[in-house]
Amino acid sequence: MASQVLITPEELSTLIGSEPTVLIDTRDPKSYAAGHIPDAVNIHDIFTYLATSSPEGMAQLKGKFADAFGAAGLSGKETAVVYEQSMNTGFGQSCRGYFMLSFLGYPKIKVLHGGIAAWTAEGRPLSTAVKVPAMKTFPIDAKAGDIMIDAKTMLASLENPGIVKLDVRDVDEWVGTSSSPYGKDFCPRKGRIPGARWLEWYRMMKPTPDGTRLKAPEEIMAECATVGVTPETPVYLYCFKGARASNTYLALKEAGVKDVRMYFGSWNEWSRDPSLPIEEGRPY
Repeated sequence: MASQVLITPEELSTLIGSEPTVLIDTRDPKSYAAGHIPDAVNIHDIFTYLATSSPEGMAQLKGKFADAFGAAGLSGKETAVVYEQSMNTGFGQSCRGYFMLSFLGYPKIKVLHGGIAAWTAEGRPLSTAVKVPAMKTFPIDAKAGDIMIDAKTMLASLENPGIVKLDVRDVDEWVGTSSSPYGKDFCPRKGRIPGARWLEWYRMMKPTPDGTRLKAPEEIMAECATVGVTPETPVYLYCFKGARASNTYLALKEAGVKDVRMYFGSWNEWSRDPSLPIEEGRPY
């Protein structure tokens, strides 16, 4: 498992007992308070935070989450394990945590495969005690940021058909009947980035007897083949705010796609800038 990000409940239990581990619960505070994996800390902002891809927006994101992860007890020595309720119900929020930690250059990151639902399905314990960890200095590796692209880079890529622009939003957003998961008119414009291909994030997952999981690498690559993505294809991902795209990012990386980057500002940013082109209406 050393080279893999996804971790099973059994592997997590072993990890907790064998090395310094920080568990990060990305769910809303009410769900966390009702019961969480023992010693987990709650950082719901991992899911809710809206970022822009401007230099100022990226600086704010780095500062906010370096502080949040440091307050959670991450110094670079601990393994960060991020989880949500289940892989298909939290809009990819645990994977968004993974992506943000990766963007900041954190060296040791895992995602609980199947979320807390997988943990409880095995009869493992929950706690309502709130852990107050010792504050640590979170290390930022400036060289790790190349997995994040900005609006200018996405715009420039429209002239390069060799880079696949992959829209992983829900179907109503892709066809332009809704602007976001938060309501059809949440953003000022509906549509998609010109030339984007559509691979809905749900297609990265499948039901199992123990809950929804990401598909096996060969199954993910079969899905990718339907939109012309191979392990060698450069891919720029987007969704609404980088959560569902983070789910797909992790799936593609685990399946062996070598060059995957995220337009984290996604449709929430792109649609609000009238100078940026969009495609509207039903795609053909």
